[in-house]
Amino acid sequence: MSDALLDSLLPLTRVHRGKVRDVYRVDDHRLLMVASDRVSAFDVVMRQPVPRKGEVLTQITAWWLHRLAADLGVDHHLLAVDPDHIVELHPDLAASRDAWAGRAMLVRRTTPVLVECVVRGYLSGSAWREYRDHGTLAGEPLPPGLRESDRLPAPLFSPATKAQEGHDENITFDAVREIVGESMAERLRDLSFQIYEYGRRTCDARGILLADTKFEFGTTAGGDLLLIDEVLTPDSSRFWPKEDYAPGRGQPSLDKQPVRDWLDGVPHWDKSPPPPDLTDAVVAATTARYLDVFRRLTGTPLDEWTPPRFEVDAPS
Repeated sequence: MSDALLDSLLPLTRVHRGKVRDVYRVDDHRLLMVASDRVSAFDVVMRQPVPRKGEVLTQITAWWLHRLAADLGVDHHLLAVDPDHIVELHPDLAASRDAWAGRAMLVRRTTPVLVECVVRGYLSGSAWREYRDHGTLAGEPLPPGLRESDRLPAPLFSPATKAQEGHDENITFDAVREIVGESMAERLRDLSFQIYEYGRRTCDARGILLADTKFEFGTTAGGDLLLIDEVLTPDSSRFWPKEDYAPGRGQPSLDKQPVRDWLDGVPHWDKSPPPPDLTDAVVAATTARYLDVFRRLTGTPLDEWTPPRFEVDAPS
């Protein structure tokens, strides 16, 4: 097993280490976001990596951002994802190329907006649990009689606070107004709905239901609002295969479900560190799941994929 699959070690200053991504300072205006092959379940990071997971998350994000910019005019932080382009822009990264190629995004540096912008089209996960117990979602009432995994009458903006560890906490839209102000709250909500609807239609044409997803935004020094981080990936979204959809129960997901299913069957593990060691079969099944969703979305196997190139403006 390569240590690089779990932890990228680059000759740059690391400014953040998340469950999956390591973020490095390139200069005053740019960051390098490297997606490792770390996998977490039940908020616990496993000891075994899932090979190629980082590539899939990075390249799916690039695929979506290229389309969103072209079709909707969505401004985002991605400057380069093709390794050759990254080295062209920053030749000093050439020596460490093997540690990040295919898994790295060169991005504009922004100040993150401290709200997770979640859009839900179906009743699942924590939204289903809240509705089942209280008849609400983020404190707002929903129609009675809905079942688990039902499609909602209309997509709902279900914001959450950004948690450094553990689960994010669902909050009301009024709370978003208090955090970021009225104008910014409405911009976040409207843009999130717009991107979700585009993603929903795109996925539907590919036999995938986009049950829910979360977006993150950041502002530049000049005040521009940009879509940042990963976008419409299996880790930030619930992708359900349309052919298996049946409301009234949980749905199979095109993500790390093999890991969760296997862990649910491990006796005496209380969902806290240290985790049990994943079997080779579970790791292989999870890699296959990520590669499959990449192919289903983009229409191209990952090994045949050519990353898009982005126009790079002067730093701002």
